[in-house]
Amino acid sequence: MHPQLSNASEALAWLAANDIRRVELVFADLTSVARGKVMSTASFTETLGAKMPSLFLGLTVTGGEPPQVFKRVFPPTFPDMAMQPDWRTLVGDPLAAVPSACVICDLEARFTAADGSREIDVADLSPRQILKRVLARLDAAGYRAKVAPELEFFLVHRQRDAAGGLQVAHGMSGQVPHIESSHDLGSAESAATFAPFFDELWAACEMQGIPITGYGHESAIGQFEVNFSAGEPLAQADAVFRFKRLAREIARRHSCYATFMAKPYLTEPGTGLHWHISLADATGNNPFTAGDGTPHARLKHFIGGWQASARASMAFLAPYAHSYVRLQRPDASPASVEWGFDNRTAAFRVPQSNPANRRVEHRLPGGDANPYLSLALMLGAGLIGIQQQIQPGPEVSDRAAVSARGALPMNLAEALDELQRCPIMADIFSADFLMLYDMIKRFELDEQAADADFAIKHLLDRS
Repeated sequence: MHPQLSNASEALAWLAANDIRRVELVFADLTSVARGKVMSTASFTETLGAKMPSLFLGLTVTGGEPPQVFKRVFPPTFPDMAMQPDWRTLVGDPLAAVPSACVICDLEARFTAADGSREIDVADLSPRQILKRVLARLDAAGYRAKVAPELEFFLVHRQRDAAGGLQVAHGMSGQVPHIESSHDLGSAESAATFAPFFDELWAACEMQGIPITGYGHESAIGQFEVNFSAGEPLAQADAVFRFKRLAREIARRHSCYATFMAKPYLTEPGTGLHWHISLADATGNNPFTAGDGTPHARLKHFIGGWQASARASMAFLAPYAHSYVRLQRPDASPASVEWGFDNRTAAFRVPQSNPANRRVEHRLPGGDANPYLSLALMLGAGLIGIQQQIQPGPEVSDRAAVSARGALPMNLAEALDELQRCPIMADIFSADFLMLYDMIKRFELDEQAADADFAIKHLLDRS
């Protein structure tokens, strides 16, 4: 059911051959919530797309509408934007009772800004299309990227435990549920008690072409990690976007919640989304490796671009006020911008590998980060580091990376301030996007300040 189509004609033929009756059209907003609509296949065949109000790109994670967006960006007439399917992403819906399919869309519209000062192209505001433009820049520079995500999440119940925290989900493999009462790092037995959930999740991933390669119990109570094979960045961002939706829905069907919020438990490790990134040049060689097999200067320059923009990048990699609890109480999460070889305490790690497969791992993103924006800033900042030959700080490979050097912002407001003055981020993202993102996130800060239970209410099953 994963068709790998390339045009509308092939898509319509596949829909007919598989008796698909409904098609869901979706896109990721700035908070990475999937927004869109479901159409009958007959209607979809006529339109080959849909229209949605452009304001959907200006919503907060709660669906709130910051007043500022109507003054600076979106006209009060709510102009439409066209949802244009990327036919390569048309796949079957493994969870629908009626034969259905889902396609990820890019967005098309131009309109005069609310303040009348300029024309806005919604492609400049769409996270997926921002990543596509960064990939075009990478290609123009003579490089192609392969990326592999490692995504962590928790299985929980909304009910509170005696201490007021979330209850850890109980195993579901038998009539007597497994209750995890202590840390089960790497426990195959604990993971097996969730086989009904993971079996259904893995089958759904296979149907949608999501390249997961394995899963296991992570270091915190109720925490799991899923690994993906390496692939092309846009497809991998699509895969993470889809995986999170599948995990959340399948967990609900098994009477628990899959959550990607950054720090469900204050005394446990948080939720990470680590990205392994490698490059290839026009000849297929790894530009991170010199002719003699040693690390090339480009590797350091790539990391230098990450370090130079790290403080600003946290506005994307830790996108909510709650996200900073993971940095304030790191517990296995890096909280500085140091780098080193095979050092998991560093933000930027160069794993052990042979020269042809040399890569770098970015360990700062939380599980709540938008995958499109994360990859756009990582690949964009790394490329700028190469082009500007930005030197990183000293290598840290033989000790824990706990120094004050390059300390990260400890709250979202500080990270947003850094974002507005970072020249690398201004090179990667348009001024309109940075302004819109700032408006949305500062409005969310006000929402959270007014609700002590904001994270559980809104981030547990949306982040």
